[in-house]
Amino acid sequence: VEALTGREEGQERSLAEQWAFPAAPGTVAAFERRLHAAAKHVAHLIRGKDVGKRDAHLLDWRRKQVSVVDIHALHDRAKRFVVGAVLKRMFEEKESLGTARPLVFVVLDELNKYAPREGGSPIKEVLLGIVLLGAQQTASEVEGRIVSNAALRVVGRLDPAEAERAEYGFLTAAARGRASILKPGTMIVLQPEIPTPLLVRFPFPAWATRKSEVAEAAAADPFAGFRDR
Repeated sequence: VEALTGREEGQERSLAEQWAFPAAPGTVAAFERRLHAAAKHVAHLIRGKDVGKRDAHLLDWRRKQVSVVDIHALHDRAKRFVVGAVLKRMFEEKESLGTARPLVFVVLDELNKYAPREGGSPIKEVLLGIVLLGAQQTASEVEGRIVSNAALRVVGRLDPAEAERAEYGFLTAAARGRASILKPGTMIVLQPEIPTPLLVRFPFPAWATRKSEVAEAAAADPFAGFRDR
């Protein structure tokens, strides 16, 4: 940022102004303001390679079966930067392998933040060759190409107005009405093998998921039964 926007002694224009010529000064100034604003949120994520040391901060998705990148505490700009950088690097590594395997699955929540219908996106152009599992409350806010390329679609409870959007055109009229009254754990699934939406009910897990569900006898020592055996 300093190299692009700074001016050395006797220098009339910054590098950004030189490269942007003949763009209007106001346009260049707006670019510089956005650049400075982005640096405030992203600077701590960018670092050079340590000479003689392994790049321990890099994500090596082939080393472990599951890798989790926690970005919930980052600013929205930083989140988009991390998602875009990770996917771009993963895509480049997959291309260099020249084979479909090992398969890579990316699970991404709040998909509309990274592939919004309006504006730019860090992942619109790098999703080819990667299996993306995206979750979003309203598919109408996600980039159309991402939604249309989804082979498997799972719909939970929908607002009636949202259910009428074009993104849910694969649902029958009855399924759209049913979607507005679905109970937790019930989903409508569309998958390539059967050309009609299916109503699926997921079973409750075999273990307690909240403290109120734990039996009083097991609350004191939940692992007592395992040790007895």
